[in-house]
Amino acid sequence: MSTLLPPGVHAPGDPAVPASARRRARHRPPLTRAGIFGVGAALPDGVVTNRDLERALETTDDWIVRRTGIRERRRLAEGELLAPLATEACRRALADAGRTAGEVDQVLVSTVTPDRVTPGLAPDVALRLGAPQASAVDVNAACAGFVYALDHAAALVESGRAEVVLVCGAEALSRITDHDERSTAVLFGDGAGAVVLAADDGLRVGCGSFVLGADGASADLLYADLDERKLRMQGQEVYRHAVRRMVESTSEALARSGMTAAEIDLFVAHQANRRIIHAAAAELGLDPARVVVNVDRVANTSSASIPLALAQAQEDGVLRPGATVALAAFGAGFVWGAGVVGFKERPHAGD
Repeated sequence: MSTLLPPGVHAPGDPAVPASARRRARHRPPLTRAGIFGVGAALPDGVVTNRDLERALETTDDWIVRRTGIRERRRLAEGELLAPLATEACRRALADAGRTAGEVDQVLVSTVTPDRVTPGLAPDVALRLGAPQASAVDVNAACAGFVYALDHAAALVESGRAEVVLVCGAEALSRITDHDERSTAVLFGDGAGAVVLAADDGLRVGCGSFVLGADGASADLLYADLDERKLRMQGQEVYRHAVRRMVESTSEALARSGMTAAEIDLFVAHQANRRIIHAAAAELGLDPARVVVNVDRVANTSSASIPLALAQAQEDGVLRPGATVALAAFGAGFVWGAGVVGFKERPHAGD
């Protein structure tokens, strides 16, 4: 039976529809898996050590390291844009995955510190990458933003709405840090990290189960308001909530994936504080050797922290192809999330 379509509306495959639109209209089988096939990172040139902060604040290197594990952080220069840094992280991720910008269907950028109020960072990143065919949108879920964006990207691929998605976490937290407040000035840094998700029917783990959550009643414990635009935090309360929520969500994600903590090769949590990371790992029963920590090198970079840690782990030879990785994050909102993913289960998607 034929179906009449409204004027100007074409069926998929109709020669009148541009090739790019016909490609987007195709839907892969519903059980298609999404996998991570590349990772990249980019950091600003400016380095601020704890010794530098000693000269500006009433603090010491020993105090900072004992309480946070942080030794240095990176900062963009005054007036330096974040988009070029995010773009470089995406370029490196694409190169690592053996993909080109022309293959990307969507660019997802998680950030709370875009270069402008509007438009968002993602369209600028897509433009700089040379991906005019890609849709592009920002995600704002604070320090949990990368996990939220990864879940969204996996859903796009698994549903057949996209085949290749770039997920980037990019932050310039130095813009919203009170550099005169010791309790927060030592914590935050700038940076960008990205991963490439692609469709592949032959993956064992792929982007497995994700568990996301939110509690808006706790918003006043960690926030930056529109007037002051500075991060304010009740540290002890945030610590307590962060450990509990990351442990709960990771445990649930493992259960949904039919796995135990013993089957996880690496645990990569939001790099907020070394004590939080190790406390969560201990409650999950994970050996410290399987816990990735790079907060000492880059500090808390919010949604950029997990992809930066993944890139560092790969560079250090700790994260290897075929690894099963548990991710967990917690941030302002409160929002939190965890997921179980396979890393480079095949050299390239479809191989």
